[in-house]
Amino acid sequence: MPAGYWCPVLHAHLPYVRHPEYPEFLEEDWFFEAITETYVPLILVLDGLLADGVDYRLTMTLSPPVLSMLQDPLLVSRYHRYIDRLVELSRREIDRTAREDARFHDTARFYHHEFSRIRECFRGTYGSDLVRAFRKHRDAGKLEIITCGATHGFLPLMDGVPQAVRAQIQIAAQHYRKVLGRDPAGIWLPECGYMPGQERFLAEAGIRFSFIESHGITDAHPRPSHGTFAPILAPGGVAFFGRDTESSRQVWSSESGYPGDNDYREFYKDVGWELPLEYLADFMPADGMRKNVGLKYFRITGKVGLGDKQPYVRAWAMEKAASHAGDFLQRRQQQIREAAAGMSQPPLVMSPYDAELYGHWWYEGPEFLNFLFRKMHHDQDVVKTTTPSEHLDRHPELELAQPPMCTWGAKGYAEVWLNPGNDWIYPHLEIAAERMVELAHRYQQPNDRERRALNQAARELLLAQSSDWAFIMKTNTMVEYAIKRTRDHVARFDYLYRTLSGGFLEEPILQEFESRDNIFPDLDYRVYR
Repeated sequence: MPAGYWCPVLHAHLPYVRHPEYPEFLEEDWFFEAITETYVPLILVLDGLLADGVDYRLTMTLSPPVLSMLQDPLLVSRYHRYIDRLVELSRREIDRTAREDARFHDTARFYHHEFSRIRECFRGTYGSDLVRAFRKHRDAGKLEIITCGATHGFLPLMDGVPQAVRAQIQIAAQHYRKVLGRDPAGIWLPECGYMPGQERFLAEAGIRFSFIESHGITDAHPRPSHGTFAPILAPGGVAFFGRDTESSRQVWSSESGYPGDNDYREFYKDVGWELPLEYLADFMPADGMRKNVGLKYFRITGKVGLGDKQPYVRAWAMEKAASHAGDFLQRRQQQIREAAAGMSQPPLVMSPYDAELYGHWWYEGPEFLNFLFRKMHHDQDVVKTTTPSEHLDRHPELELAQPPMCTWGAKGYAEVWLNPGNDWIYPHLEIAAERMVELAHRYQQPNDRERRALNQAARELLLAQSSDWAFIMKTNTMVEYAIKRTRDHVARFDYLYRTLSGGFLEEPILQEFESRDNIFPDLDYRVYR
């Protein structure tokens, strides 16, 4: 029996970005980059571990928007175009670097091999269906897939309309059952946002566990005796696991975290901004604007300007990833040995991360996990990986405690999602939620067009509630797009509400809304009753 357990959790979520009204749309690249740099590289790592008999465990959120986009024919077809362009650009870069700059030739060859391998995994191995890939590892007993709020709505700030909180949970659970064929055991509360009492909606949906920030455990009442090294049971009957700050800091910290090592790839120096536009014309938007294309030839180097970065050497980066995996394991062993001395059961270290940290932001992150899982399996028996469900099955007796309101993010109490830069959105969202509840009760027996309009009104509300828009406004990135998305969804909801309240519902406009915002095709507006 190991001295303790490590429970890694990767939260895979993106806002629902789909724009059929345009032939190409820049923000759709968020999704394509996540597939190329995070989802497929993680699947390739998991495939290798499974083939080699490595007994790993991993927990992943696959949020409803991510699952929906992975199965959307339009976005899948556009991803084929995206990855084909990367394969072709990297092929050209092999020739260009051989002629013009041999420093980058080996890296160009690496990129061509990597993009070709990613394309083959996506298109060939899994037939353009990554949900199938994740299901394979779930069915092998290695991967626990959990859900999230339907559109990642920030639940604590929706508490004024409890039906809206309930709808976010119920719709997510229903979608999970449809796509993955079973009930979700766990849920990632959007932004780890917990409000006392809201776990009743989780319990109603059959959800067994969730995660909160560390102070949600340490400040719970009564104070749990094991801190974050063991989950607690909230009065509503749902188990909560607390984030371990030490293991998180080793990866997240901009000062001491592994991803900042000098030999890792520099994120902010991309050939899309450096090579001549005429050379890149086939790989850029039709309007000629520059963007990241995914080929980056430089390493972090140190605290120097972008112009002073040194060439990326893949072999050096892999040596660091292996070294950092060993260091992480050694620290978990020490941490668990120390914690076990005062506990009656093996301690659990729960480490949650945004999935995109592994691959997109930290390019070597998937290989770090690959090295780490292999070291844990072959080189020691102090720490074993586990999932929340496995842990609860082993240790069903939990301390009863009431967590306080809490979130993750700066300062830990919702400031990221409620501040002077984004607070204007919440009165609109609350009024729309109240009106959605009103519509759900008013329309007991709608005709077909009314039913479609009611369901579409629910979709527009859900999409407007996405916490991603408030987060973007706070971080000051793509703010104009986030504001437009919020306003557009609220405006469409308002139009549908007015027409359902005595106006004239125009079929072409309803069809346009249904085509553009097509998430949750089986949604039933009565969930708001």
